[in-house]
Amino acid sequence: FTEQAVAVAGAVIGGILLFVLIGITAYLLWKKFCCLLSYEKLTNSVKTTNTNAIFQDKTYSEMQIKSTSRSRSVPFIIPPTLHRQDWINLTNEEQVQEDSDPYMTPQFGPRSSFHSLAGAYVVGTINPALYKFPEDKSETDFPDGNIGRLWFSIEYEQESERLLVSLIKVRKLQPPVDSCSPFVKIYLLPDERSYLQSKTKRRTLNPQFDENFVFQVSSKMLLQRTLKFLVYHVDKQKKHHFLGQVIFPLKNELLTDDNKLVIWRDLEKENLEPPSEYGDIQFSLSYNDYLGRLTVVVLRARGLKLQEESHSVGVYVKVSLMNHNKFIKSKKTAAVLGTPNPVYNETFSFKADQRELDTASLSLSVLQSIKGEKTLLLGRVVVGPFMYTRGKELEHWNEMISKPKELVKRWHALCHSM
Repeated sequence: FTEQAVAVAGAVIGGILLFVLIGITAYLLWKKFCCLLSYEKLTNSVKTTNTNAIFQDKTYSEMQIKSTSRSRSVPFIIPPTLHRQDWINLTNEEQVQEDSDPYMTPQFGPRSSFHSLAGAYVVGTINPALYKFPEDKSETDFPDGNIGRLWFSIEYEQESERLLVSLIKVRKLQPPVDSCSPFVKIYLLPDERSYLQSKTKRRTLNPQFDENFVFQVSSKMLLQRTLKFLVYHVDKQKKHHFLGQVIFPLKNELLTDDNKLVIWRDLEKENLEPPSEYGDIQFSLSYNDYLGRLTVVVLRARGLKLQEESHSVGVYVKVSLMNHNKFIKSKKTAAVLGTPNPVYNETFSFKADQRELDTASLSLSVLQSIKGEKTLLLGRVVVGPFMYTRGKELEHWNEMISKPKELVKRWHALCHSM
Protein backbone atom coordinates (compact mmCIF):
# COMPACT_ATOMS: atom_id res chain seq x y z
CA PHE A 1 0.00 0.00 0.00
CA THR A 2 2.81 2.35 0.88
CA GLU A 3 4.53 1.83 -2.46
CA GLN A 4 1.32 2.58 -4.31
CA ALA A 5 0.84 5.78 -2.39
CA VAL A 6 4.34 6.96 -3.22
CA ALA A 7 3.84 6.16 -6.89
CA VAL A 8 0.59 8.10 -7.02
CA ALA A 9 2.17 11.14 -5.27
CA GLY A 10 5.10 11.09 -7.70
CA ALA A 11 2.72 10.93 -10.66
CA VAL A 12 0.74 13.89 -9.37
CA ILE A 13 3.88 15.98 -8.77
CA GLY A 14 5.24 15.09 -12.20
CA GLY A 15 1.96 16.08 -13.80
CA ILE A 16 1.98 19.39 -12.03
CA LEU A 17 5.54 20.10 -13.11
CA LEU A 18 4.72 19.12 -16.71
CA PHE A 19 1.70 21.42 -16.69
CA VAL A 20 3.80 24.34 -15.36
CA LEU A 21 6.48 23.72 -18.00
CA ILE A 22 3.89 23.67 -20.78
CA GLY A 23 2.41 26.93 -19.44
CA ILE A 24 5.77 28.69 -19.36
CA THR A 25 6.57 27.53 -22.88
CA ALA A 26 3.21 28.74 -24.14
CA TYR A 27 3.70 32.13 -22.45
CA LEU A 28 7.11 32.64 -24.02
CA LEU A 29 5.81 31.71 -27.46
CA TRP A 30 2.92 34.17 -27.05
CA LYS A 31 5.26 37.00 -26.07
CA LYS A 32 7.49 36.37 -29.05
CA PHE A 33 4.48 36.31 -31.36
CA CYS A 34 3.23 39.64 -29.98
CA CYS A 35 6.64 41.29 -30.52
CA LEU A 36 6.72 40.09 -34.12
CA LEU A 37 3.27 41.56 -34.72
CA SER A 38 4.30 44.98 -33.31
CA TYR A 39 7.49 44.98 -35.44
CA GLU A 40 5.47 44.28 -38.60
CA LYS A 41 3.14 47.18 -37.82
CA LEU A 42 6.05 49.59 -37.57
CA THR A 43 7.24 48.64 -41.05
CA ASN A 44 3.96 49.93 -42.54
CA SER A 45 3.42 53.63 -43.27
CA VAL A 46 1.76 55.48 -40.41
CA LYS A 47 -0.89 58.06 -41.24
CA THR A 48 -2.11 60.57 -38.73
CA THR A 49 -5.80 61.38 -38.65
CA ASN A 50 -5.19 64.79 -37.09
CA THR A 51 -4.50 67.42 -39.78
CA ASN A 52 -2.55 69.51 -37.26
CA ALA A 53 -0.14 66.68 -36.33
CA ILE A 54 3.52 67.54 -35.94
CA PHE A 55 4.94 64.80 -38.19
CA GLN A 56 3.88 64.02 -41.75
CA ASP A 57 3.65 60.57 -43.37
CA LYS A 58 6.96 58.82 -43.01
CA THR A 59 8.08 55.29 -43.87
CA TYR A 60 10.44 53.41 -41.66
CA SER A 61 13.22 53.74 -44.22
CA GLU A 62 12.85 57.52 -44.29
CA MET A 63 12.92 57.66 -40.51
CA GLN A 64 16.05 55.53 -40.50
CA ILE A 65 17.83 57.99 -42.84
CA LYS A 66 16.77 60.97 -40.73
CA SER A 67 18.01 59.28 -37.56
CA THR A 68 21.61 59.69 -38.77
CA SER A 69 21.38 63.44 -38.11
CA ARG A 70 18.85 63.65 -35.27
CA SER A 71 16.52 60.99 -33.85
CA ARG A 72 12.79 61.62 -34.36
CA SER A 73 12.06 59.64 -31.21
CA VAL A 74 12.93 62.66 -29.06
CA PRO A 75 9.64 64.31 -28.08
CA PHE A 76 9.01 67.96 -28.95
CA ILE A 77 8.40 69.69 -25.61
CA ILE A 78 6.99 73.21 -25.43
CA PRO A 79 8.40 75.12 -22.46
CA PRO A 80 5.90 76.67 -20.05
CA THR A 81 6.70 80.22 -21.21
CA LEU A 82 5.51 79.36 -24.75
CA HIS A 83 2.29 77.45 -23.96
CA ARG A 84 0.10 80.42 -24.96
CA GLN A 85 1.94 81.16 -28.20
CA ASP A 86 0.28 80.75 -31.59
CA TRP A 87 1.78 77.78 -33.42
CA ILE A 88 1.55 76.71 -37.03
CA ASN A 89 2.05 73.25 -38.48
CA LEU A 90 5.68 72.35 -38.08
CA THR A 91 7.37 71.22 -41.27
CA ASN A 92 10.59 69.25 -41.57
CA GLU A 93 12.51 72.39 -40.43
CA GLU A 94 10.26 72.73 -37.33
CA GLN A 95 9.85 76.51 -37.49
CA VAL A 96 7.66 78.46 -35.12
CA GLN A 97 5.33 81.31 -36.07
CA GLU A 98 6.79 84.81 -35.61
CA ASP A 99 5.56 86.49 -32.48
CA SER A 100 5.12 90.19 -31.83
CA ASP A 101 7.19 90.02 -28.62
CA PRO A 102 10.80 90.79 -29.61
CA TYR A 103 12.08 89.23 -26.40
CA MET A 104 10.47 85.88 -27.18
CA THR A 105 11.26 85.54 -30.89
CA PRO A 106 14.45 87.22 -32.15
CA GLN A 107 14.09 88.79 -35.58
CA PHE A 108 17.62 88.03 -36.72
CA GLY A 109 20.40 85.54 -36.25
CA PRO A 110 21.20 82.05 -37.49
CA ARG A 111 18.70 79.21 -36.97
CA SER A 112 19.90 75.88 -35.67
CA SER A 113 19.69 72.85 -37.98
CA PHE A 114 18.70 70.52 -35.13
CA HIS A 115 15.14 69.14 -35.28
CA SER A 116 14.25 70.21 -31.78
CA LEU A 117 13.17 73.26 -29.86
CA ALA A 118 16.58 74.84 -30.48
CA GLY A 119 15.83 74.83 -34.18
CA ALA A 120 12.54 76.61 -33.78
CA TYR A 121 13.32 79.08 -31.02
CA VAL A 122 16.74 80.78 -31.13
CA VAL A 123 17.85 81.90 -27.68
CA GLY A 124 20.68 84.35 -26.87
CA THR A 125 21.33 85.73 -30.37
CA ILE A 126 24.48 87.92 -30.33
CA ASN A 127 24.41 91.40 -31.83
CA PRO A 128 27.90 91.87 -33.40
CA ALA A 129 27.52 95.67 -33.37
CA LEU A 130 27.82 95.64 -29.58
CA TYR A 131 31.32 94.16 -29.74
CA LYS A 132 32.87 96.42 -32.38
CA PHE A 133 35.77 98.65 -31.36
CA PRO A 134 35.24 102.35 -32.03
CA GLU A 135 36.60 103.28 -35.43
CA ASP A 136 39.82 105.28 -35.47
CA LYS A 137 38.75 108.29 -37.52
CA SER A 138 42.20 109.87 -37.38
CA GLU A 139 43.12 107.70 -40.38
CA THR A 140 40.08 108.70 -42.46
CA ASP A 141 38.77 112.14 -41.48
CA PHE A 142 40.95 114.80 -43.09
CA PRO A 143 39.59 118.37 -43.27
CA ASP A 144 39.61 120.41 -46.46
CA GLY A 145 42.98 121.97 -47.15
CA ASN A 146 44.82 119.38 -45.05
CA ILE A 147 48.49 119.04 -46.04
CA GLY A 148 49.26 115.92 -43.98
CA ARG A 149 48.99 114.38 -40.51
CA LEU A 150 51.80 113.23 -38.21
CA TRP A 151 51.70 110.63 -35.40
CA PHE A 152 54.28 110.48 -32.60
CA SER A 153 54.60 109.37 -28.97
CA ILE A 154 56.47 110.88 -26.01
CA GLU A 155 57.65 109.53 -22.67
CA TYR A 156 59.92 110.98 -19.97
CA GLU A 157 62.36 108.99 -17.81
CA GLN A 158 62.70 110.77 -14.47
CA GLU A 159 65.88 109.06 -13.26
CA SER A 160 67.93 109.52 -16.42
CA GLU A 161 66.19 112.82 -17.34
CA ARG A 162 65.64 111.66 -20.91
CA LEU A 163 62.76 112.62 -23.17
CA LEU A 164 61.91 109.69 -25.45
CA VAL A 165 60.25 110.66 -28.73
CA SER A 166 58.96 108.04 -31.18
CA LEU A 167 58.21 109.19 -34.70
CA ILE A 168 55.48 106.80 -35.88
CA LYS A 169 54.13 107.83 -39.28
CA VAL A 170 52.87 110.59 -41.58
CA ARG A 171 49.80 110.33 -43.81
CA LYS A 172 48.33 112.22 -46.80
CA LEU A 173 51.33 114.36 -47.67
CA GLN A 174 50.83 116.97 -50.38
CA PRO A 175 54.18 117.34 -52.19
CA PRO A 176 54.78 119.79 -55.06
CA VAL A 177 55.36 116.84 -57.42
CA ASP A 178 53.85 113.38 -57.84
CA SER A 179 56.72 111.45 -56.27
CA CYS A 180 57.70 112.10 -52.66
CA SER A 181 60.68 111.01 -50.54
CA PRO A 182 59.96 112.49 -47.09
CA PHE A 183 62.01 112.77 -43.90
CA VAL A 184 61.46 114.59 -40.59
CA LYS A 185 63.66 116.91 -38.52
CA ILE A 186 62.87 117.05 -34.77
CA TYR A 187 63.79 120.04 -32.60
CA LEU A 188 63.42 120.61 -28.87
CA LEU A 189 62.79 124.35 -28.66
CA PRO A 190 64.04 126.88 -27.74
CA ASP A 191 67.21 125.22 -29.05
CA GLU A 192 66.93 125.65 -32.83
CA ARG A 193 70.59 125.03 -33.60
CA SER A 194 70.54 121.25 -33.05
CA TYR A 195 68.03 118.66 -34.22
CA LEU A 196 67.56 114.92 -34.78
CA GLN A 197 66.62 113.57 -38.19
CA SER A 198 64.71 110.51 -39.38
CA LYS A 199 65.56 108.25 -42.28
CA THR A 200 64.26 109.17 -45.74
CA LYS A 201 61.36 107.07 -47.03
CA ARG A 202 61.41 106.68 -50.80
CA ARG A 203 58.45 107.29 -53.09
CA THR A 204 55.57 107.42 -50.65
CA LEU A 205 52.96 109.92 -49.52
CA ASN A 206 52.25 107.86 -46.40
CA PRO A 207 55.65 107.10 -44.82
CA GLN A 208 55.90 104.71 -41.88
CA PHE A 209 58.92 105.67 -39.74
CA ASP A 210 58.75 103.85 -36.37
CA GLU A 211 61.99 105.51 -35.20
CA ASN A 212 63.01 106.47 -31.65
CA PHE A 213 64.87 109.61 -30.58
CA VAL A 214 66.25 110.78 -27.23
CA PHE A 215 66.63 114.33 -25.90
CA GLN A 216 68.51 115.06 -22.68
CA VAL A 217 66.54 117.61 -20.65
CA SER A 218 66.22 118.24 -16.92
CA SER A 219 62.86 117.79 -15.22
CA LYS A 220 62.89 121.46 -14.12
CA MET A 221 63.14 122.69 -17.72
CA LEU A 222 60.94 120.01 -19.32
CA LEU A 223 57.67 121.94 -19.17
CA GLN A 224 59.36 124.98 -20.72
CA ARG A 225 60.35 123.06 -23.84
CA THR A 226 58.47 122.54 -27.11
CA LEU A 227 58.77 119.78 -29.70
CA LYS A 228 58.95 120.88 -33.31
CA PHE A 229 58.62 118.48 -36.25
CA LEU A 230 59.56 119.69 -39.74
CA VAL A 231 58.63 117.44 -42.67
CA TYR A 232 60.66 117.74 -45.88
CA HIS A 233 60.70 116.15 -49.32
CA VAL A 234 64.00 115.36 -51.08
CA ASP A 235 63.94 115.68 -54.87
CA LYS A 236 66.26 114.03 -57.41
CA GLN A 237 68.71 116.93 -57.16
CA LYS A 238 68.95 116.37 -53.37
CA LYS A 239 67.17 119.65 -52.66
CA HIS A 240 64.93 119.84 -49.59
CA HIS A 241 61.34 121.11 -49.96
CA PHE A 242 59.35 122.02 -46.85
CA LEU A 243 55.99 120.16 -46.62
CA GLY A 244 54.68 121.11 -43.18
CA GLN A 245 55.37 121.36 -39.46
CA VAL A 246 53.95 120.37 -36.09
CA ILE A 247 54.68 122.40 -32.96
CA PHE A 248 53.84 120.68 -29.66
CA PRO A 249 54.51 122.41 -26.28
CA LEU A 250 55.14 120.03 -23.37
CA LYS A 251 53.89 122.26 -20.56
CA ASN A 252 50.35 120.85 -20.52
CA GLU A 253 51.36 117.18 -20.58
CA LEU A 254 51.80 114.73 -17.71
CA LEU A 255 54.97 112.85 -18.64
CA THR A 256 56.08 109.89 -16.51
CA ASP A 257 57.93 106.61 -16.99
CA ASP A 258 54.69 104.60 -17.22
CA ASN A 259 52.71 107.14 -19.22
CA LYS A 260 53.49 106.91 -22.93
CA LEU A 261 51.36 109.38 -24.88
CA VAL A 262 50.49 108.65 -28.51
CA ILE A 263 49.52 111.88 -30.28
CA TRP A 264 48.60 113.00 -33.78
CA ARG A 265 48.59 116.52 -35.19
CA ASP A 266 47.83 118.02 -38.59
CA LEU A 267 50.74 119.62 -40.41
CA GLU A 268 50.81 123.40 -40.65
CA LYS A 269 52.40 125.59 -43.28
CA GLU A 270 55.39 127.57 -42.16
CA ASN A 271 55.05 131.32 -42.13
CA LEU A 272 57.71 132.24 -44.66
CA GLU A 273 57.13 135.99 -44.41
CA PRO A 274 59.90 137.81 -42.54
CA PRO A 275 58.96 138.94 -39.02
CA SER A 276 57.68 142.46 -38.61
CA GLU A 277 59.69 145.08 -36.79
CA TYR A 278 58.50 144.09 -33.32
CA GLY A 279 57.62 140.49 -34.09
CA ASP A 280 54.35 138.66 -34.80
CA ILE A 281 51.73 136.83 -32.78
CA GLN A 282 49.40 134.03 -33.88
CA PHE A 283 46.03 133.44 -32.21
CA SER A 284 42.56 132.10 -32.94
CA LEU A 285 39.18 133.73 -32.34
CA SER A 286 35.77 132.12 -31.92
CA TYR A 287 32.36 133.43 -30.88
CA ASN A 288 29.49 131.28 -29.60
CA ASP A 289 26.34 133.29 -30.21
CA TYR A 290 24.19 130.84 -28.21
CA LEU A 291 26.31 131.10 -25.04
CA GLY A 292 27.44 134.68 -25.64
CA ARG A 293 31.06 133.61 -25.21
CA LEU A 294 34.16 135.02 -26.92
CA THR A 295 37.12 132.60 -27.02
CA VAL A 296 40.75 133.48 -27.68
CA VAL A 297 43.46 130.82 -28.22
CA VAL A 298 46.95 132.33 -27.92
CA LEU A 299 49.14 130.03 -30.04
CA ARG A 300 52.65 131.44 -30.47
CA ALA A 301 54.82 134.46 -31.17
CA ARG A 302 57.95 134.87 -33.29
CA GLY A 303 60.71 137.35 -33.94
CA LEU A 304 60.31 139.14 -30.59
CA LYS A 305 62.88 141.80 -29.79
CA LEU A 306 63.87 140.81 -26.27
CA GLN A 307 65.61 143.42 -24.14
CA GLU A 308 67.77 140.69 -22.64
CA GLU A 309 68.11 137.09 -23.82
CA SER A 310 68.66 134.68 -20.94
CA HIS A 311 66.93 131.75 -19.34
CA SER A 312 65.67 134.03 -16.57
CA VAL A 313 63.71 136.21 -19.00
CA GLY A 314 60.01 135.33 -19.16
CA VAL A 315 57.72 136.35 -22.01
CA TYR A 316 53.92 136.17 -21.63
CA VAL A 317 50.80 137.49 -23.37
CA LYS A 318 48.11 139.56 -21.69
CA VAL A 319 44.64 139.39 -23.31
CA SER A 320 42.21 142.19 -22.42
CA LEU A 321 38.55 142.64 -23.34
CA MET A 322 37.55 146.27 -23.92
CA ASN A 323 34.19 147.97 -24.54
CA HIS A 324 34.12 151.60 -25.77
CA ASN A 325 37.86 151.60 -24.94
CA LYS A 326 36.91 150.83 -21.33
CA PHE A 327 38.70 147.94 -19.66
CA ILE A 328 36.38 144.99 -18.86
CA LYS A 329 38.57 142.01 -17.99
CA SER A 330 42.04 140.62 -18.71
CA LYS A 331 43.80 137.26 -18.54
CA LYS A 332 47.40 136.26 -19.18
CA THR A 333 49.36 133.21 -20.29
CA ALA A 334 52.14 131.51 -18.40
CA ALA A 335 55.61 132.96 -19.02
CA VAL A 336 57.91 131.15 -21.44
CA LEU A 337 61.58 131.54 -20.62
CA GLY A 338 64.51 132.53 -22.80
CA THR A 339 63.21 132.49 -26.38
CA PRO A 340 62.12 135.10 -28.95
CA ASN A 341 59.76 132.47 -30.44
CA PRO A 342 57.56 131.33 -27.52
CA VAL A 343 54.76 128.77 -27.92
CA TYR A 344 51.70 129.05 -25.65
CA ASN A 345 48.61 127.17 -26.88
CA GLU A 346 46.45 128.62 -24.09
CA THR A 347 42.71 129.27 -24.29
CA PHE A 348 40.75 132.10 -22.65
CA SER A 349 37.01 132.84 -22.66
CA PHE A 350 35.15 136.08 -22.05
CA LYS A 351 31.44 136.73 -21.55
CA ALA A 352 30.24 139.05 -24.33
CA ASP A 353 26.67 139.66 -25.43
CA GLN A 354 26.13 139.61 -29.18
CA ARG A 355 24.81 143.19 -29.09
CA GLU A 356 28.15 144.32 -27.62
CA LEU A 357 30.31 143.01 -30.48
CA ASP A 358 30.00 146.28 -32.41
CA THR A 359 31.61 148.21 -29.54
CA ALA A 360 33.91 145.54 -28.03
CA SER A 361 37.55 144.86 -28.91
CA LEU A 362 40.41 142.59 -27.84
CA SER A 363 43.92 143.79 -26.99
CA LEU A 364 46.81 141.28 -26.96
CA SER A 365 50.03 142.60 -25.40
CA VAL A 366 53.32 140.68 -25.40
CA LEU A 367 55.26 141.48 -22.22
CA GLN A 368 58.73 140.65 -20.95
CA SER A 369 59.43 140.28 -17.25
CA ILE A 370 62.92 140.31 -15.69
CA LYS A 371 63.56 139.44 -12.09
CA GLY A 372 64.04 142.58 -10.02
CA GLU A 373 62.96 144.89 -12.85
CA LYS A 374 59.69 146.22 -14.19
CA THR A 375 57.72 144.59 -16.98
CA LEU A 376 58.53 145.74 -20.53
CA LEU A 377 56.10 145.91 -23.45
CA LEU A 378 57.45 144.10 -26.53
CA GLY A 379 54.45 144.65 -28.79
CA ARG A 380 50.69 144.89 -29.00
CA VAL A 381 47.81 144.22 -31.40
CA VAL A 382 44.11 145.11 -31.26
CA VAL A 383 41.34 143.26 -33.10
CA GLY A 384 37.76 144.44 -33.23
CA PRO A 385 35.03 146.11 -35.33
CA PHE A 386 35.39 149.01 -37.77
CA MET A 387 35.20 151.48 -34.88
CA TYR A 388 38.70 150.50 -33.71
CA THR A 389 40.57 148.57 -36.42
CA ARG A 390 41.33 148.27 -40.13
CA GLY A 391 43.09 145.77 -42.40
CA LYS A 392 43.90 142.25 -41.18
CA GLU A 393 42.71 142.93 -37.64
CA LEU A 394 39.25 143.98 -38.89
CA GLU A 395 39.11 141.02 -41.32
CA HIS A 396 39.91 138.59 -38.51
CA TRP A 397 37.11 140.00 -36.32
CA ASN A 398 34.53 139.97 -39.11
CA GLU A 399 35.46 136.39 -40.11
CA MET A 400 34.96 135.30 -36.49
CA ILE A 401 31.44 136.77 -36.48
CA SER A 402 30.54 135.25 -39.86
CA LYS A 403 31.66 131.76 -38.71
CA PRO A 404 30.09 131.25 -35.28
CA LYS A 405 31.53 128.44 -33.11
CA GLU A 406 34.52 128.02 -35.47
CA LEU A 407 38.11 128.84 -34.55
CA VAL A 408 39.57 131.38 -36.98
CA LYS A 409 43.38 131.45 -36.85
CA ARG A 410 45.67 134.24 -38.13
CA TRP A 411 49.07 135.89 -37.71
CA HIS A 412 49.25 139.58 -36.75
CA ALA A 413 52.14 142.02 -36.69
CA LEU A 414 52.89 143.62 -33.32
CA CYS A 415 53.18 147.36 -32.91
CA HIS A 416 54.76 149.30 -30.05
CA SER A 417 52.15 152.03 -29.54
CA MET A 418 49.95 151.93 -26.45
